[in-house]
Amino acid sequence: MKGLVPGRRRATSNASSRSSTGEANDSFEDDTLVVEPDQGNVLSHIISQLRPGADLSKVVLPTFILEPRSMLERITNFMCHPEMLLPIPEIDDPLARFVAVVKFYLSGWHIRPPGVKKPLNPVLGEIFTCYWDFPDNTRAYYISEQTSHHPPKSSYFYMVPGHHIRVDGTLKPRSKFLGNSAASMMEGTAILSILNRGKDPLKGERYILTQPNMYARGILFGKMKYELGDHSFVRCPETGLSADIDFKTKGWVSGTYNAIGGFIKNDHTGEILYELSGLWSEEMFIKDVKTGQKEMFFNALKSRPSPPICRPLAEQEERESQRLWAKTAQAVKDRNHELATEEKTKIEEAQREEAAKRANDGVEWHPRLFRRVRGGPGGPEEGEEDLEWIINATIDGATPEKQAAQIMAIYPIVKGQIFNQKNAIPPRASHDHSGRPKDLDGGQYDLIDFGDDSPAQQQASSRKQSPSQGNSPPLDPSHRSTAEIQEMLSSTGARANEGPLIDFHEDVKKDLPSSIKRPDSIESDDEFVDAQG
Repeated sequence: MKGLVPGRRRATSNASSRSSTGEANDSFEDDTLVVEPDQGNVLSHIISQLRPGADLSKVVLPTFILEPRSMLERITNFMCHPEMLLPIPEIDDPLARFVAVVKFYLSGWHIRPPGVKKPLNPVLGEIFTCYWDFPDNTRAYYISEQTSHHPPKSSYFYMVPGHHIRVDGTLKPRSKFLGNSAASMMEGTAILSILNRGKDPLKGERYILTQPNMYARGILFGKMKYELGDHSFVRCPETGLSADIDFKTKGWVSGTYNAIGGFIKNDHTGEILYELSGLWSEEMFIKDVKTGQKEMFFNALKSRPSPPICRPLAEQEERESQRLWAKTAQAVKDRNHELATEEKTKIEEAQREEAAKRANDGVEWHPRLFRRVRGGPGGPEEGEEDLEWIINATIDGATPEKQAAQIMAIYPIVKGQIFNQKNAIPPRASHDHSGRPKDLDGGQYDLIDFGDDSPAQQQASSRKQSPSQGNSPPLDPSHRSTAEIQEMLSSTGARANEGPLIDFHEDVKKDLPSSIKRPDSIESDDEFVDAQG
């Protein structure tokens, strides 16, 4: 069946789900994927080496189940309904404001590629930025970086200065093999701050958000199906309001796909105020418990996402997501799985080589754009410890224009923006005698300290973490350390001395014997059509 793609079951309703390429689908396609026979063999070959409960983070999955974009970019799905988000700061009633936050939270889940697709795993130090321009001439900015590779952690920052909105988050997906299913346990948290509300004018009114887990069902037999499952929460500690949202998975006998249930309650009194129901992929409803009135909460079938704007590839650095994965993503879109595997493997091998070089040179990697959260009792970011990493910049301008300038000084975001050399932070850190990074330069962490420029000290600092000797001077082309810094800028990768990832490059060229076969792959009634593109 080479050169053919499986037909998909088409639902009776229409939706505006957006594919990974950013194109809106005119008709709703369900989350079912039927793989080709040779693809099924490759998948079974990999899965046959696993056991229930195994960690999938070190397994290279077949490229035919990959979404042609990085996880750092996929996170932006949650910001693609600004019409739900931008009015929130102007809502005076705390309960109505909280309900609006829950509505915004639920609005992004319907944005997904058709079938069962997994985004590309970002490499260590990978960066993705983008922005949105709104009809009222305001703009939203998004900056993200892969702050850890094993375990994977994706940290991100989103802000709309003209509307007093800020989001800080870290996503920590953890994969598991569960027999006939694979799960992505979406650990981590996001903090939505409404900066013109709340008792603290510096932090605003904060909402803590978690995510449901993601499941790929039927990976051994039956049709592959994408589901969201388990409970997620929206909490506002200041107002004492919370939402418990249950993303329901379909049972063996009863139930339906993509259903949600849940409630909004007052944690201070325990009173349930609203009940939530419906399908996250279609229509969701909210019911006022006191009055019994039920109304439409969000209609995914009629909602159009607003995709972000990205800088052209020619303006991006090598470690920016779209440029880094360009060849892999194009091969995935073209369904050239052999080429996609080859290009993806090149990036993964480069990670290992860079990690080995850092280990050999005694270099400790640190994110370029994010820093450790300074939490704990009395800390400036108390209550934000679960983020682990936060944007390494102070955004405190007196006007939206000044805040926008501070954001764009972090890293290029908009088209035509020139890279600011001050953000070229090498992946190493100076430490004090306690082993903690020193807090220099007005509260910001300097990630390298030149100190004494003597060759002896330079050699020592390249082999071990030494106490800081002073503030870092600006990067200067004539400075003797500049060449070393530039070389280290691209250093990203996994930890050294890890076992090899499974390489199925050769396997895609031949039929693999397997004791496990997908019946629908060889005896399917689905229609097969010629591949497009």
